[in-house]
Amino acid sequence: MVLKELTIHEFADFVSSSPLGTHYQTLNYALLMGENGYDYELIGFVNEYGQIKAATMILFKSIKFRMKYGYAPKGFILDYFNEELVKEFTDALVAYYKKKRVVFIKINPEIAISEVDPKNGVKTYNWNYDILEILDRCGYKKLKDNLYFESILPRFSAVLSLKNYGLDKISKNCRNKVRRASQKGLHIELSEKSGIDILQRFIVKKRDINPYYYKDYYNVFERDGMIDLFLVSIDSHEYLINSRKLYEDELERNTNFNELLKKQSSQKIINQKMDSDRKLIYYKQDVENATELNRQKDKIYIAGALVIKYHNRIQILISGYDKKYKRFDPNYFLHHEIFKHYQFDYDYAELNGITGDFSDTNPYKGLNDFKIGFKPRIYEYIGEYDLPIQKAKYQKLRSNGELAKIFNKTDIKIIKKEKGGNDDQTKN
Repeated sequence: MVLKELTIHEFADFVSSSPLGTHYQTLNYALLMGENGYDYELIGFVNEYGQIKAATMILFKSIKFRMKYGYAPKGFILDYFNEELVKEFTDALVAYYKKKRVVFIKINPEIAISEVDPKNGVKTYNWNYDILEILDRCGYKKLKDNLYFESILPRFSAVLSLKNYGLDKISKNCRNKVRRASQKGLHIELSEKSGIDILQRFIVKKRDINPYYYKDYYNVFERDGMIDLFLVSIDSHEYLINSRKLYEDELERNTNFNELLKKQSSQKIINQKMDSDRKLIYYKQDVENATELNRQKDKIYIAGALVIKYHNRIQILISGYDKKYKRFDPNYFLHHEIFKHYQFDYDYAELNGITGDFSDTNPYKGLNDFKIGFKPRIYEYIGEYDLPIQKAKYQKLRSNGELAKIFNKTDIKIIKKEKGGNDDQTKN
């Protein structure tokens, strides 16, 4: 078999026919990364009959002294259980790219090696675990596994079955937040490109990236209908009507409790009265907020998200909300409405990265709890590997700390401090 550059159509057809195909291995993503300083090549491994047996898009970026590294996002597209094919393809890549001054190629295949129980963090491994040994024998260097977001793409991901989704299937806390948000007059809408500027306000503090990154993301994927932009707004009139009704209904209940307490002072009635008092305060605040918002003429947007569509699944690329409206639970409402929007046309929703730490001391516990509340399945992927092309130079870069510097520069560094949101986690 021979290594050769593929045409756009050859590459797209092969990737789309593979279960390992993702939007990260598309020409659209290559064009996006081209806007962020990367070159790219579409490479195939072809047998004597002209059949493509392996393919990958490889992104390239310069390091120093005319050296560069390669990155195959979500790994190569091939049968990883076919060790002979993996070995032959790997050897061909090494021979081909050694001549082009490439020091190493990084991969992070989307191969789940375990399913994780979020209640206790217990992992149930599957047969994909054998691929670790195959990659090791073929010369790949396994990088250190991480619990948080130290790698280019998350090692743990939350995947939701859209066909089985419903309010009755999610956690009680999550369900209550969605319902409360609905009472506050929230509405979701599909937006045009102009809505990116609104979304940008909700995610600006999440990542240290250039301000045009998500505009570019939208542009290159929108041309093929592969991305949607959602925005959540407040209908202040509806919010005011709902708030007044909730307040009036609760006021009536509270009055009834007062009358009951005059007749009998049981602990149960006292507790119900105290709970009603708290609700009255909460609903009164809503009436006051709604009244103020209703005086404003401008439409008030409070949350948004970008969603990638590829084959039978969607991926919430990034989401965010205005922290001034945190008590509206806009991110819960946003995700719930997104799942409802796609559940008849797609099979799965990838909520994107979570951490592998399910303890109460996890600094990202809020992020984990938010996503787990929708009852997804949690998968651990195989992780990151480097394929050394020029072994001596690669080892020198590792030993002198240059690699660590490369993948911690501000142009590829991930900023992930917000709780209850999503990020595509790509270090660009």
